[in-house]
Amino acid sequence: MNPYLDYFGITLIDLKDGYARFRMPVRPEYLQGAKKMQGGLIVALADEAIAHAMMSQLSPDEGLTTVELKSNFLAGVSSGELIATATIFKKGQSLIIGDCLVTDDKEKNICRVSATFLLLKKK
Repeated sequence: MNPYLDYFGITLIDLKDGYARFRMPVRPEYLQGAKKMQGGLIVALADEAIAHAMMSQLSPDEGLTTVELKSNFLAGVSSGELIATATIFKKGQSLIIGDCLVTDDKEKNICRVSATFLLLKKK
């Protein structure tokens, strides 16, 4: 899909209209000083999942860019895999809003992310 996803070992599980699901390994080099996965990497995974769910609803003349992103960290994770499941909340004329829940491979909630993207018209 893109070099960023490959670099972090992120793989697509499912992609359909308004929905995307990705998997990411928790590797030792992704842990911060408290031996938990660095939060920015978790949010970046969610951002990618949300963006892909949104792209599934774009017309050929539309693009998008993030304008706002909010995260709630619910638990730490030190090993295993993360699963990011994203859905579209609403697509309007100029904005599209999406949500993502990141869980571990035991289905424990790790992070909830909401994002607003600006719809761009391609020329």
